Amino acid sequence: MQCATLGPSNLVFWDSANNLKCKESFKRLCLYCFNREFNVTLVKLAGVSKVYKSLKGADYHAVKDFSLDIESGDFFCLLGTSGCGKTTVLNMIAGFEQATSGEIRISGNTIQGPGVDRGVVFQGDDSLCGWLTALGNIEFGLRMKGMARKERSEKARHYLSLVGLSGQENKYPSELSGGMKQRIQIARVLANEPQMLLMDEPFAALDAHTRAEMQTELINIWRATGKTVFFITHDIDEAIVLSTKIGVMHAGPGSKLKGLVEIDLLAEERDRTHDRFVDVYRHVHSLIRDEVAISLKRQSETMGSV
Repeated sequence: MQCATLGPSNLVFWDSANNLKCKESFKRLCLYCFNREFNVTLVKLAGVSKVYKSLKGADYHAVKDFSLDIESGDFFCLLGTSGCGKTTVLNMIAGFEQATSGEIRISGNTIQGPGVDRGVVFQGDDSLCGWLTALGNIEFGLRMKGMARKERSEKARHYLSLVGLSGQENKYPSELSGGMKQRIQIARVLANEPQMLLMDEPFAALDAHTRAEMQTELINIWRATGKTVFFITHDIDEAIVLSTKIGVMHAGPGSKLKGLVEIDLLAEERDRTHDRFVDVYRHVHSLIRDEVAISLKRQSETMGSV
């Protein structure tokens, strides 16, 4: 069997009364491929709409009749133009905002607010506490839970190592680079052991070289933890490099999904110069190209009416 994430696998399975069994080591290494066999839905959005009430003029429909299933172990990238409602969708999954209509569930339970089963990595680094060290920032949520000092220190050091920052535990945010700060954010979220990571263009402010490094680092972390990731981006390259699935949105307002693209590229095929990468890029670009034109036209019309 060939694994889209890791290459040739040592998966062992047989059919006995319709039971599929596999080696635990492989299941941990490639949770995505394991879950693909069973189609385990973690998050479900059904007919979701979000309307922002306005004191002046018409109400703003950010998304309308938006539906999506995110499977456990997926690295799902939501791709769209500026103003199409990507962040609105993330905020509703996070529980920061309530849907105007429709239903959002995680593990079968209706999302009614923020929860420990979802961890958010923000776009900027200003969510870090400047008066705490790197280790202190990672420990913060664990301390709020009442975890004993020794246990939370060990756990925080584990995730500090996982994001490649061993030896940096006593540095403060002001002493860290942009990429390091984002790694601390990721480690802090992982330390609380959520089912799902929600990431709103977390690398947008980084330079190209650091951004590429962070993309590689995030893939390694995803493979090591098996967490479900919901990642927002407007960058086609980034979406293809990272994801197992890409959702392309219509231009806003009143946006919803235009199409879903499953990314089954092997690790070596995720190189931007590889023929298969280029083929996928062309397909995704063909989906979003018209939406970019629509978005630019609407922005121009809005500017002209001011």
